[in-house]
Order: sequence, then C-alpha cells, then structure tokens
Amino acid sequence: MDSARLEALVAWIGQHPIAAGLVIFLIAFGDALVIVGVAIPAVPLLFAVGTLVGLGHVDGGYALACATLGAFAGDGISYWVGHRYGPQLRQRWPFHKHPQWLERGEITFRRHGMKSIVMARYVGAIRPFVPAIAGMLKMRLRQYVPASAFAALVWSATFLAPGWVFGTSLDLVAAVAGRLAIVLAVVLVLVAGIWATVFYTWRWLGAHTTELLERALAWSHRHPVLGRYSEALIDPNRPESASLALLAIVLGLAGWGFFHILISVGGGSAPSQLDLTVHQLMFGLRNPLADIPMAFLATLGDAAVLTPAVLGVFAWLMWRRRHVAAWHWLAAPGFALVLTWFLGYLLDMPKPPASTAVFGFSFPSASVTLATVVYGFFAVLIARELPGRNRAWPYVVAGLVVALLGFSRLYLGAHWLSDVLAGTLLGLLWIAALGIAYRRRMVRSFWVRPTATVFFVAILAMATWHGSRSADEMLARFQPPMAGAPVAMDAWWRDDWQQSLPARRNELHGRDAWPLNVQLAGPLDSLRARLLLSGWENYSTGGWYGLLQTLDKNVTPHELPVLSATHQGRGEVLVMARRDDAAGRIRVLRLWASPVLLQPGDQPLWIGTVQELEFTRRLDFFSYWRALPGEDALLDGLRHDTGEMESALDARADDGQRVLRLRTPQAPAG
Repeated sequence: MDSARLEALVAWIGQHPIAAGLVIFLIAFGDALVIVGVAIPAVPLLFAVGTLVGLGHVDGGYALACATLGAFAGDGISYWVGHRYGPQLRQRWPFHKHPQWLERGEITFRRHGMKSIVMARYVGAIRPFVPAIAGMLKMRLRQYVPASAFAALVWSATFLAPGWVFGTSLDLVAAVAGRLAIVLAVVLVLVAGIWATVFYTWRWLGAHTTELLERALAWSHRHPVLGRYSEALIDPNRPESASLALLAIVLGLAGWGFFHILISVGGGSAPSQLDLTVHQLMFGLRNPLADIPMAFLATLGDAAVLTPAVLGVFAWLMWRRRHVAAWHWLAAPGFALVLTWFLGYLLDMPKPPASTAVFGFSFPSASVTLATVVYGFFAVLIARELPGRNRAWPYVVAGLVVALLGFSRLYLGAHWLSDVLAGTLLGLLWIAALGIAYRRRMVRSFWVRPTATVFFVAILAMATWHGSRSADEMLARFQPPMAGAPVAMDAWWRDDWQQSLPARRNELHGRDAWPLNVQLAGPLDSLRARLLLSGWENYSTGGWYGLLQTLDKNVTPHELPVLSATHQGRGEVLVMARRDDAAGRIRVLRLWASPVLLQPGDQPLWIGTVQELEFTRRLDFFSYWRALPGEDALLDGLRHDTGEMESALDARADDGQRVLRLRTPQAPAG
C-alpha cells in the first residue's frame, strides 16, 4: 500500500495555487460577511491554512494576501449593506428577531469609533456586524477603507501565524511528522465542523421554532390522513413540541440516509470506490505519533467502556424512581446492538483487509452505532433538563465523540467509510425514534448533575483503563496490510534487489523520501548482535514526549531523541544508533518490513536506510536532528561494522543510488 492518492492531493494544491487561494479567500470573506460570519469557524480553518503554509504546500505571502483580500471584501459588503439600508436594517430579517446583534456592534462602534473596526475583528460576537454599523451610521468611506484594510491585514496575519509557526516546526521534522500534521489538521477541522454544525443548527432552530411549528400545524390541517400523526408531535400548547418536531426531522433524514447507503451496499457486494479511496488515504496517514491517540479514541465505542456507564445510569435512575427514563435508557443500546448484529449477519459485507481476523461484522459498524446511541440518547435525556441556552452542549459533546471515534476507526483501517456512515445514521435513526417515544411519555424530571457525573466518571475511568490496556493490541491487530511477494533468494541477490523493492521511502514531500539503501535477508537478531559488537546500540525512538522536547531550548544532543518514521504506513522494526555526542551527531540505521518473502522458506526481507544526523537548533527554541548528505561513506562504514556477514554493495541501474545487501548465516542461498 502506498500514499499515491495523498501525494497527488498535496501535489494538486501546489500546482493550483489560484484554486487554493480561492478557498482561503472564501474562508476570510465568509467570516467577515454580515449574518453569514457568525456561522463560519474561521479561526481553526485559518490555523489549518497556516499549517499548510508552514509545511510548504501553500505560499505564505499568497495565503496572507488572499486572506486579507477576503476579509476586506467581506467587510466591504457588510459596510455597503449598512450604508444601503441605513436604520431600516434593524427592521429587516434577521435583525428584527435578533436586535441584540446590531445593538452590541453599535455600542462598540459609538464607544470606540474607528478603532472598533480593528477591535471587532477579534470579537466573534460583533465581528461581522461592526462594518455594517459603520455603514449604517454613515462613516465616511475615506475613514473606513484604511481602517478596514489595516484590520483585515493584521487579523489575517494574527490567525495565520500560529498555524504557520506550527507547520514550520513540523516541517523541520516533516520526514517523521509530516503525516502527523495532516492528521492533526483533519481532527481540528472535524472538531470545528461538528461544533459549528450542531451549535448553529440548534441556535437557528431555536430562533425559528414557533414559525416552523405554525407552518407544520397548518400543513397537518390540510392533510387529514397524515395530519393525525403529525399533530401529536407539533401541538404548540405542549412545551415538548419543538424537540419532538426536531427528533422527527432527524428520524426522517437519518432514515433516508441509512437506507440510501443500505441500497448502495447491495447486500454484501464489494466495497465501493469511495470506500477503497478513503481506506488507502487513511493508511497513507499512518504515523507512530498519531497511532496511540487514534487507538485510544477507537476504544470509546467498545462495550467495555460503554457498559459500566449504561448500567450505572440505569441503576441511578431506577434508584431515583425515574422508571420511564431508566427503561428507555436501557432499551437504547440493547436494541441497537441486536439490530446491528442482525444487519451484519444478513448483509455480511466484506471487511477491510486489516480486520479480516476480527470477530464480528463490518457493516454497519457496531462500535460506531453503539457509541452514537449511547452518547446521543444520553444527550436526549439530559438536554431536556438543562436551561435553554445550554441544551445544545450535550449534542455537541456527543457529536464530537462519535465523529472522533469514526475517524479513528477509519484511520486504523477497522472499517470502510460506508460502515461508519451507516453506523452513525442507524444510531441517529434509533435515537430519534426512541427519543420521540421518551419525550411523549416522560412526565417527571430528574437532577442532571448526579446523572451526568455517574455517566462521565464511568466513561472516563473505563476509557482510561481499557484504552491503556487495549491500544497496543488494537494497533497490532490493524497493521497496514502487506501482501507477500515471493522472490527466489538467488534472484534477489543477483538483480531483483532493484526490481522488487522501492528505491526511496514513500513520503509526502520529495525531499523527505530517504533513499532505501539497506536490504537485509534473514533474522534481525544476527545483524543486531554484530552491530552491538561494533559499537552500535539498540535505540528507542521518541514519542510525543520526544516531539515536545524539540521545543526545549536547553535540550542537549544526548537528551533529544530521534523520532520514529514510517514506510508504507508501518513503523520501524529495528532502530540502531552510533553516537558522537562531542560532534553533536548520531548515525542511525532504520529497518522496515517489506512485502518480499524470500524462497525457499518464506524468509523475511527487511528494507531500510542508514543516515547521519546532526543536532540543529532553529529560532533559538526549536531543536531537531537534521539529515546530512554522504550516504556512500555511511554504507561503507556499515558494511565494515557488520564484520564477516555476507554483503554486496552495488549501484542501482536507474538512478545510480548505492544499496548495501546483507545476508545473515541463517539465510542461505537457494
């Protein structure tokens, strides 16, 4: 498996700067636009853009110019709207329903004048409205334009800078952390998207509930057959009508989406092209630094984590004599589990290659379905008991947990994309149906704080215990697939060493594609023993703590670890080092598994690289190991250090790169 598609995407961004700039422009433009700006999560998006700038995928000056122009244009449109409508703007939609939006901006503008154009850029609640206020109050254009241009430039630089610095620091270690940056950016965008979608959808529905219910009630009067069912949900005299109507909408949308995916799956047919594409992209992102957090997140849907929380809340509700809530709560995961297993057995869709040995079914994802139901229905339970302004937060938390769980399962290769989407939609379908039944029958409230405490304490405790115990096992189970390619030992030794194996490590950036200049046939222990006698040492690469040490300005070469690196989505199987602390240098040998199996005997063939790294400090606070040129001398030295081990050192015919081939005594020729 390689990351060709991911490399193509990054290459596309580099080859189409105008298109990339248009996206940056639209982010800043939408954030500044009156009304629209309140729904645009520009801060995390610009951080992601800054990260791409730091990684070298987007030109920094171009990104800054596009963001500045977008912010200036958005402010200009807002100014024109205010100038065009004047005080009448207060009577127009949506300001006649939300007068506080303009009031807050007007107070700021009257108090600070021209300075408010700059200040508002950093206050989300008034950011898209102050330019409209400036236009509405007839601020002169020759005063507004310089202030707006300065504000747009400073704002763009301020919000691009953190991601830019972050991306630059990662770019210095991109050979080992480039994929980590992309994973973090995806997670950041995912969190921002879920938060914005849930929060602003809830806010919009809250502002339009009465109008929507009145329209729905009028529709039910015109349709006496269907109206008999809808009137039970949309009675304006019932305080639960809004939430019931919302659950009914979720029920319809989730049902439509789930059955659409169900039909496309076709009852066990091969995964779709989209499934395969996403699956390959995820394996292209595999990185040792991201593996552990992703494995931990993937356990949030395990029965070992959810069962104690479910039973704990059930026991608490029963003890408090909230029987209706308790039995609905227990029915949520129980029926979801039965339904998931029934559909899995009925459809029996092929699993991803990495999960073929795992017990259970692939479609729909049982863990995602169960997590959606448990976290989602818990939100339905407690949201009713919270003050109106806080009722969106349980759904935000549930959405974030399910989204991160689904992404982690995709990242590990445990499920196809259709498995995760179907599991989420099936969970929403059951939550909506059960939520309608519960909200119609529920008559007694309960105290939220102890119920939430029982739930979240159980989740956190079990996630910590189970996640720490299961992460390594999960990573071992979901290793990137590697199909065995049999090659005769003699053929490999003669010429197939340059035909069957790649010349360079697959990386996102060409400069980080280290030459794969070492090949070893046979057990690793023989090579390890010989190198130990020659002054080499076993080396443990640094993890997250090692990455954080790069920011320690006082770290020494002996203290700073070399970070782990991947090839074909897999970490090293052997890392050995030879230090020269006086010179601030270290010689490192890395070996990875290869798909080649040497015959006879299916003997493994390892592929790797030898490098000399120099301790380097940048910006007076960032330290890292920089690879030095001179592979030929390193290969000669490594060959000498292996002693009497059979070896050959030849140049590749295509690019002249020298490759050292080693064969242990336990790996005889055919």
